[in-house]
Amino acid sequence: MLRKLNELAASHGALRRGRGVASGVVALLLASLCFLGVLVFHFPQYLSTPELRRSYDVGLLREVLYWSMVLAGGTALFNIALGRTRWLSSAAFALVLLAALLGGHKVPVQDFADGTPYIGLDWFVLDLLGSALIFVFIEKLFGLRRDQPVFRPEWQTDLHHFIVNHMAVGFMLLATNLLVHRLFGWAAEDGVQAWVRDLPFPVALFLLVLVADLVQYWTHRAYHEVPWLWRLHAVHHSVNRMDWLAGSRQHLLEVLITRTLVLAPIVVLGFGKEVIDAYIVIVGFHAVFNHANVSARLGPLRYVIVTPNFHHWHHAQDDEAIDRNYAAHFAFLDHLFGTAVQSDRTWPARYGVVGDYVPDGFMRQTAFPFTWKG
Repeated sequence: MLRKLNELAASHGALRRGRGVASGVVALLLASLCFLGVLVFHFPQYLSTPELRRSYDVGLLREVLYWSMVLAGGTALFNIALGRTRWLSSAAFALVLLAALLGGHKVPVQDFADGTPYIGLDWFVLDLLGSALIFVFIEKLFGLRRDQPVFRPEWQTDLHHFIVNHMAVGFMLLATNLLVHRLFGWAAEDGVQAWVRDLPFPVALFLLVLVADLVQYWTHRAYHEVPWLWRLHAVHHSVNRMDWLAGSRQHLLEVLITRTLVLAPIVVLGFGKEVIDAYIVIVGFHAVFNHANVSARLGPLRYVIVTPNFHHWHHAQDDEAIDRNYAAHFAFLDHLFGTAVQSDRTWPARYGVVGDYVPDGFMRQTAFPFTWKG
């Protein structure tokens, strides 16, 4: 069973239909997330994100966990009874059984100390489940390249980036907050912050997104124009097939630099928590959606708002796309600064770094900026 699971995890391509492979994979993924969810219930002080745990509806989470276990276990048993890829469904059922033996959705949550070191296992579970459910469905419904399978080549590398970037959320929050206050805290003005906090919510949200995108635009442009910064950013551009998971391929050092610089004006200007929370939702959705394998242009709005079509061109190897389309939210910034792609074609022909010199694999990509001789 372990050998077959390893072979499955190392493979790519469309899942064979009619043999229980697709439903078995779904059951195994869901069972794995259920098992991780039970671990979070057991050790919330070490495995949950403080910013999230304060707003959890524990009763709702228990219901989600319960029905996820029922769905994963029921699907696995159905496949086992029909003799369809029993090794795969048996692994899924074993994980569901282990989660149940560990307490399942009934694990009691006692009072626990705050301020403990933690990894964002809850953030990983919720985001992977939510992103996969939403964006895999969208890609199948409105797919750009419909022959591209969910498990396309190099999906394992991007999943590793996804896992590490989510697990390291505690370190990233601590590091970025420290850097922002140390480097930019001197610029905060009480009068300016009071004015910003008094703005109506829609105005404040628009201003925050605009300011953040202006900083992100010039930071992003620097990654392309400064050679030592490109060493970091080339990892992100090494994706040869775009989908919802592709945006996760980012070097941790790039994530730290970008988040620090984008967070700086948000902190200095003193935006309210509810505005920042709304921005986090927007940037989280937009970052995944713009990398997705989705045929979306939004008509004339594409000159104002960044769309998958706009950002796909940024990842293209086509000559007219090199060092273009830097904005993350507002496409008009690239038109304003003269960096928008001008092409007679609707979509690019090929993605990735020209020359394809970035290696595959999370560890090799993490070391790449420090070992590349180019």
